Amino acid sequence: MGAADEPTPGPDEVVVDVVAAGVNRADVLQRLGLYPPPPGASEILGLECSGIIAAVGERVHGWSVGDRVCALLSGGGYAERVAVPATALLSVPESVDLVSAAGLPEVACTVWSNLVMAARLGPRQRLLVHGGGSGVGTHAIQVALALGAEVAVTAGSRHKLERCRDLGAKLLVNYRDEDFVAAVRAWGGADVILDNMGAAYLERNVEALAPDGRLVVVGLQGGVAGPVNLAALMAKRGTIHAAGLRARADTGDSSKAEIVAEVERHLWPLIADGVVLPVIHAVLPIAEAPRAHELLDSPDTVGKVLLTV
Repeated sequence: MGAADEPTPGPDEVVVDVVAAGVNRADVLQRLGLYPPPPGASEILGLECSGIIAAVGERVHGWSVGDRVCALLSGGGYAERVAVPATALLSVPESVDLVSAAGLPEVACTVWSNLVMAARLGPRQRLLVHGGGSGVGTHAIQVALALGAEVAVTAGSRHKLERCRDLGAKLLVNYRDEDFVAAVRAWGGADVILDNMGAAYLERNVEALAPDGRLVVVGLQGGVAGPVNLAALMAKRGTIHAAGLRARADTGDSSKAEIVAEVERHLWPLIADGVVLPVIHAVLPIAEAPRAHELLDSPDTVGKVLLTV
């Protein structure tokens, strides 16, 4: 990676000395030229990081130089230092090591904003997680169980399914040789589906929904446009919600700040108490970023891949 200007904090920002950065599929897409950063965001890869506050903007309150933090970013995590809006910061609990904390902001904010804030997942409900072995998937399993829900997962390898079972998933479906719709309908249908595939699974997800079910789409690995049987959706009184994090405003309604505040208030105590843990597959030096990107598609990878700076 080339040199970049030394960041300085704006009035509402802090500068973080980066210890580690999380690797996300968005990084791979951006590297391939398929997912440009939003206007004004850094072109450096990296949507989350952990580290130590090195400088504080003049209007920032509640944070000090030396604080251990992790942060949700619009870009810039693959660097030695990054400027971050103070509203995007989360303190790192004493129970979590600083490197592992880099794998929390994206999954925590994605899972909480979609499963709880949007889909209202609660006790005794059934959640289907596609890509159960991913960073988002392994986090979603734990959050759902903490909320009192039951969890089904799909994954493409026995190894990933076994790890999902270890985390508490009840129904395990290998999508390579099983029909997840039949399995989930036999289970009673899904009250909530967390989907990373998009178009490829759209019709089948509607089939797998229980009455009043909610489908939340957080990824588009299977395409961006596909048919949906609206009659079937209406008959179930179902809803489809699709949302990302990166392009949201920093503050205001439905902003990153709003999500981070909800995560800190409700999810962070579960992480501090060890009820929800970061699931880390590999930690590599930042010079091995290409290898880290390759690991996202490995059948052996379960959880997050991190880069140390």
